[in-house]
Amino acid sequence: MVASYARRIGALICGAAFALAATAASAQTPPPPTTAPTKGTEVKQVTPAVETPKSASPPAPTQGSTAVAGWNNPPADWTKLSERRQYASIPGRETNVLIQAGGREWRAFRNGPLTLYGGWFIVLVAIAILAFYVIMGPVKLKEPPTGRLIERFNSIERTVHWTMAITFVLLALTGIIMFFGKYLVLPWLGYTAFAWLTIVSKNIHNFVGPLFIFSIVVGFLIFVKDNMFRAIDWTWIKRFGGMYSKHEVPSGRFNGLEKLWFWAGLTLAGVAMSVTGLILDFPNWNQGREAMQLANVVHLGVAVLFIGAAFGHIYIGTIGMQGAYRSMREGYVDEEWAREHHSIWYEEVKQGKRPERIVPAGSTQPAPGDD
Repeated sequence: MVASYARRIGALICGAAFALAATAASAQTPPPPTTAPTKGTEVKQVTPAVETPKSASPPAPTQGSTAVAGWNNPPADWTKLSERRQYASIPGRETNVLIQAGGREWRAFRNGPLTLYGGWFIVLVAIAILAFYVIMGPVKLKEPPTGRLIERFNSIERTVHWTMAITFVLLALTGIIMFFGKYLVLPWLGYTAFAWLTIVSKNIHNFVGPLFIFSIVVGFLIFVKDNMFRAIDWTWIKRFGGMYSKHEVPSGRFNGLEKLWFWAGLTLAGVAMSVTGLILDFPNWNQGREAMQLANVVHLGVAVLFIGAAFGHIYIGTIGMQGAYRSMREGYVDEEWAREHHSIWYEEVKQGKRPERIVPAGSTQPAPGDD
């Protein structure tokens, strides 16, 4: 019974579907022509002409309209116009200057020659140091160590030095990321990750900078007394100390190259980096944009030279000279090391003219902090 009703309903649905299809096909068929054409006569379909209304020509654009090609090109005397003082309700310096023409010159120099030549300078210095190490190797002692130790740096001097060293490395790395990052890091790290890296680098740079300045001031006060130039220091510089010859040029506690690094690097470059860094770190000191741009150029230029010179200092203090790193890590050097590299200082220590101490062979080396 149910199957019979189902067959009837299915037949009704199929018939309705066929009827709808036939109706749609007949609706799409064009009606026959009302007048039958005679044999041999070509039937032409005539399309009624639509008359287009005549419109008036558009009015010519007025002077200064955005419809004129080149309306957004700067005027010929752009510098004079852009630096013209305007009205501003916000108090402050240069708030009424909309566009500063010097900004374009600063951007072109900063992103052009300064970035290009500064980057290549750092790369070439690193390559030169690597080649020097491969060819010459480290400076070794000519005689075996004696086992007797001489105090080289006390705990305060080492603390100040490592504070300067660690803060300098942090500033150099974060500065390189901000300066060269969009050319070296951005292509492989991507925009999102590089944005976060730059933000973190900027904040580390801004907050570590004042600590670096403080360590420079303290370091200068501690080491300046032993970095006064003598006549023998210029001989040491001209002969590069004779470290790769049989007889090394005598020197005091610091040789000529170390003194040159102290005055040119720690003092002059440190002061330039500190002053310009503070100008950039605190823009709310009411300095103008031109001062900020000049500070940025000086800061970056000196930083590039500072990093290149620091490569040499780090090289000599680590793998470039045996025993040099130990002197700053533990505070003591072997007697033979002092005699060969700083003979004048060694004799002064032996004669009791210096505050540094000599530890006899076999004695226990003082623990850090007891010196």
